[in-house]
Amino acid sequence: MSIQQTDVLYTAVATAENGRDGRVATDDGRLDVVVNPPKEMGGSGAGTNPEQLFAAGYSACFQGALGVVARQEKADITGSTVTAKVAIGKNADGFGLMVEISASIPNTDPTTARSLLEKAHQICPYSKATRGNITVTLT
Repeated sequence: MSIQQTDVLYTAVATAENGRDGRVATDDGRLDVVVNPPKEMGGSGAGTNPEQLFAAGYSACFQGALGVVARQEKADITGSTVTAKVAIGKNADGFGLMVEISASIPNTDPTTARSLLEKAHQICPYSKATRGNITVTLT
């Protein structure tokens, strides 16, 4: 479900120069990085790449959603981590992405951990944005 302009709490602004082989920076200067294609895609691999940036944002957002769900469920997620693996590859339209989300939740049993992951996936804004567009698996 989309939000309306009147519902916006914050807007991030980033500008890229020279696409996948250049630089990207936020308007507040807190993020300013060189981006280069990875060696696996014929690049220098010297800088970060858009898939790494997406993985970082998705994992942080998902961890936040996991926290919301854990509070609702009164589950202890102390010491938990969320890892997002973002893959890029060729498809019929050129290139596409797929994501694998995994979590380590040391203070819960596997059944509870899986339930928390699935519930977090339903409320995470990144998961909502990608749903139906790319394959996202929870492991």
